[in-house]
Amino acid sequence: MIAILGAGAMGRLWAASLPAHETAFVPRPGQTNTAPVHFHFQEVDGQSRQVTVSWLNAADTPALALVTTKAGDTLDAMEHLTNWLPASTPIVLFQNGLGSQQAVAERWADRPVLAATTTEGANRPTPDQVVHAGAGETWIGPLTDSADQKLYAVVARLSVSGLSIRPEQDILGRLWKKLVINAGINPFTALLDCPNGDMLSTDLYLSHIESLCTEIANLMNAVGRGPADPEKLRENIEAVARSTARNTSSMRSDVLSGKQTEIDYINGYLVRLGQSRGIATPVNQMLTEQVQQLSSGEQE
Repeated sequence: MIAILGAGAMGRLWAASLPAHETAFVPRPGQTNTAPVHFHFQEVDGQSRQVTVSWLNAADTPALALVTTKAGDTLDAMEHLTNWLPASTPIVLFQNGLGSQQAVAERWADRPVLAATTTEGANRPTPDQVVHAGAGETWIGPLTDSADQKLYAVVARLSVSGLSIRPEQDILGRLWKKLVINAGINPFTALLDCPNGDMLSTDLYLSHIESLCTEIANLMNAVGRGPADPEKLRENIEAVARSTARNTSSMRSDVLSGKQTEIDYINGYLVRLGQSRGIATPVNQMLTEQVQQLSSGEQE
């Protein structure tokens, strides 16, 4: 049994992709509705099928737990999960940005905690529909010492999903690569309310991307994730924006649906890192503040 904490688009993607009856959603504290979750799942090839996922009950003993909550909810989710999950059960974190993963690894250093970064695309156009919008790759790696010996068993267990799963010892390096892309795409598309590709020709993007990449490169070099070249970072950001030109970023989607964004764990994480290292990050700070205002309804 694989327990999934977080029944959003990513959690439902995994539930739909893994063998039927091998997954169960973890109820939130105080949740009383135990009726199974039903949703329509649209495959990458356009075919649709009905998926039913039960809720985990007290008699179940999961062999693996996936945490697919938003980054800001991760610590609370882990507190709930670790109250009853056996200490030897591996936990895989699927969060955007950085900061939440390190906080979990520090708080539960004695548990086998792993992190994942994925380029699988999934969205929920309606509450009872999940669309697998694009096939990608998922990289999983250990964050704690006890997770090292669990890594390959976890990868093997998740590989039966048919999704592309790969082990990665330097998972923080992978998370940094995705952070750069997210920091260079998500806030612009949220502020401009546009698909990924449309931001590339806007004044907001063109007037700030060079400085943004310089800030990120300075931070990466300072924390040993370099050598990082601002021009190369920009090339990578723009290549992804073009390859996903008609896609809606998760941050834009959150703003449109009135949900809290993960800006604090993307550009906001870079701002806090800069403060701790004495490195100025004015563009990251501007983007963070404007998205925060936008998601709180204060932006004009």
